[in-house]
Amino acid sequence: MSTDIEGKAHHGEAIEHHTDVYDEKKGVADFKADAILAENAEHNMTVLQAVKQYPMASFWAFVISCLIIMESYDVFLMGNFVALPYFITRFGVEIPGQTQIVNGIEVPVKVIATQWQGALQVSGQLGALIGVFVAGPLTSWIGYRWATIIGLMLLNVFIFSFYFANSIAVMFVAQLLEGVPWGIFIANAPAYCSEIVPIQLRAPATQMLQMFWAIGSIIVGAVTYCYNGVENDSAFRIPIALQWLFPTPLAILIFCCPESPWWLTRKGRLEEAAKSVERLGRRSQVNSGETVAMMRRVIEFEKSTKKPSLLELFKGTDLRRTLIVCFVYSAQNLTGNLIANQAVYFFRQAGISVNTAFALGLITSALQMIFVMFSWILTTYLGRRTIYLWGSAVNTILLFALGIAGCFGKGQAANYAQASLGLIVSVLFTLGPAPASWVIIGETSAIRLRPLTTGVGRGSYYIVEIPCIFLASYMLNPTGGNLAGKCGFVWGATGFICLVTAYFFLPEMKGRSYREIDIMFQRRLPARQWKKTIIDINDDE
Repeated sequence: MSTDIEGKAHHGEAIEHHTDVYDEKKGVADFKADAILAENAEHNMTVLQAVKQYPMASFWAFVISCLIIMESYDVFLMGNFVALPYFITRFGVEIPGQTQIVNGIEVPVKVIATQWQGALQVSGQLGALIGVFVAGPLTSWIGYRWATIIGLMLLNVFIFSFYFANSIAVMFVAQLLEGVPWGIFIANAPAYCSEIVPIQLRAPATQMLQMFWAIGSIIVGAVTYCYNGVENDSAFRIPIALQWLFPTPLAILIFCCPESPWWLTRKGRLEEAAKSVERLGRRSQVNSGETVAMMRRVIEFEKSTKKPSLLELFKGTDLRRTLIVCFVYSAQNLTGNLIANQAVYFFRQAGISVNTAFALGLITSALQMIFVMFSWILTTYLGRRTIYLWGSAVNTILLFALGIAGCFGKGQAANYAQASLGLIVSVLFTLGPAPASWVIIGETSAIRLRPLTTGVGRGSYYIVEIPCIFLASYMLNPTGGNLAGKCGFVWGATGFICLVTAYFFLPEMKGRSYREIDIMFQRRLPARQWKKTIIDINDDE
């Protein structure tokens, strides 16, 4: 995005000068000066100036981020269902030889069978794994808006099968179907958010995704907390029905939003791209001609005669970019995320009472949202690599501390120590690694391959997450490993491996334009040299 700092008079003059930008036959040399002006303008903006000049870009990034509420809601819903008393009574199996007193009557202790507990929590991810591979080609073909609207309409239909399910098997299939549109949303949201805002807003715009993930968990936490004492099907059917609140209103809003100007420029629809830029910013302050020139310059640098394909992601410098996106996505499952996603169930297995466990789950989600807001400041001013590395290091230490606390039996002090450390790990994950991940994912891929890269990256997330969910369920379930806090040793070890990998291979992209990022990847600069490398504004290779 760019701004005309000399006011309306110069703006009008500039628009006349920039008509060549819309001629697809013109080469880069014909509009390079305009592209340089636009890039310099973005570099010179402050965060506050960017918000003032691109208020609608911030708003539409906010709207697109709301899509993440739906996947978050359902992920946390299934995590809470396996700890919900009536759900366990309805669908659980008895633990041989264990009883409890309920209303003065001795009854067998029930839990959701380990295999079904894991299956329920991976069913949505299996569907999303399909969805992310659909998202790339679909978005490259019809754009972010229509791909997302199609996903929302499908979700409305699939929620019916979940709501009327009367067995865990049907719930599994329903979640599988719901997962397909989630895959489209999660692949497209970070890419769209990073493309519609100027450099200074890329971090907060993409980090909003993590904030809405926390909001989804807050809604689930509040609903299941209210219904955990209900002794009929409403205990789980009403939380399921609440999913219908989101798709239709969001579809209407997204129908009204502008298409990504980068996507339009890739398609050669340059005048439409300029109009999109004008809708994202204040017309009196935004020079759409210069901005489109900047986009054309980057796309010409990446230009290929071939249609974007999945195979390209694994060739040349794009292989490195794909591996970074896949690593950052996958590492979320190995550095504390699964404790956050199963917080209520973790608290229950740590020996905390039902009501207290649901209350702690709600508190955890609220704190996560607050800490994501703090991360906007840290990532914007300190950088993505810095926050990711320090956040991962602190989380790794805390995970080992959780494992140590789990070695001290089931006394009240040990239980609360495990619950406290579980809460802290879940919250600090949203201050460092989680929000920084979304920014890195949105910035790393080449523009022309972005929908495909984010789709494959999220696919790697699900491929790692699915076995990890089964592992996490096994470790916590009383009929499985029954490790409680000692699972911290496992996640601490995987977190340490991710920390070392990130130190050597994760570059710092703070304050870099997409042209600069392209050039630095093309030059194969080592990750630790990115921060101190200067790219000349005239360089195109």
